[in-house]
Amino acid sequence: MKKTLYIFTSGELKRKDNSLYFESEAGRKYIPVEDTNDIYIFGEVDVTKRFLEFAAAKEICIHYFNHYGYYTGTFYPREHYNAGHVILKQAEHYIDKEKRLELARIFIAGSIAQMRQVLKYYQTRAKNGKEEITALIEKFKERTSELSEGHTVEELMAVEGHAREDYYKMFDYIINDPDFRFEKRSKRPPLNRLNAMISFGNSLCYTMVLSEIYKTYLDPRIGYLHATNFRRFSLNLDVAEIFKPIMVDRLIFMLINKKMIGKKDFDKQMNGILLTESGRKKFVAELDKRMQTTVNHRHLGKSVSYRRLIRLELYKIQKHILGEKTYEPYRSMW
Repeated sequence: MKKTLYIFTSGELKRKDNSLYFESEAGRKYIPVEDTNDIYIFGEVDVTKRFLEFAAAKEICIHYFNHYGYYTGTFYPREHYNAGHVILKQAEHYIDKEKRLELARIFIAGSIAQMRQVLKYYQTRAKNGKEEITALIEKFKERTSELSEGHTVEELMAVEGHAREDYYKMFDYIINDPDFRFEKRSKRPPLNRLNAMISFGNSLCYTMVLSEIYKTYLDPRIGYLHATNFRRFSLNLDVAEIFKPIMVDRLIFMLINKKMIGKKDFDKQMNGILLTESGRKKFVAELDKRMQTTVNHRHLGKSVSYRRLIRLELYKIQKHILGEKTYEPYRSMW
């Protein structure tokens, strides 16, 4: 399995012959290019043109985050898996209102189903709010049926927004730490510790999906739930809706409830609260472990990693737009 490289320190990424390495005050660290899926840069890192050329040849995406942990952009190499027919079909499903609405409904239904599954997991584990969590699990059945009544993407997103708002209200029952209260969703900047973790985790999820799209024939610029017009990438945002609840939210619950992250891992910055470098390192380390964890895939009849699940999801979307099989989003069973 290819791995992800995370860089937090300052230095320079270089190429020497047929190898890549990272040079910093600590010395030179070689990068096993054949085993590297993508690179995440959080530190002040200079990159040479020769490095980027070789990284592109080895199909390595490079994701950049600024000093505060905000995602700033991606070096997305020239596609190696071009397929004009697939891109035309992708565009067709975006331009055709009904086809786009169908995919948008599927993404939202999948997202709500995953949120419902997370709530079911914590239904008996939560110390408080069991009745509230149970009630919302039942309510989410109604939310899914509401999707058939939506006639625009905006109406569908409103259904998803209300569902997610209700879902976030359950976080205070699932988390057993008064230092991490949800209060309300806040982003740029996050106004409390829990929101800081959600924003950081979601950004990582978006970029992981983007890296996996690169390994397929799909074009990341053509999404269906999130508008394509004014975004560099949008398909990754659509697909991430399926995975954020099980990959990000459940990781956050574990980190807090097991005391793996605490108040000391946050700083007040830019009128908000953000993870410190040590906090981001802890988060990334545990997320990386989670992405390598394998789960039983009921349709394949074998175990696959969470990272592989994303790629399999993209293959299903590709089959949908090619008219081979209607897309059914992945649903966690635990």
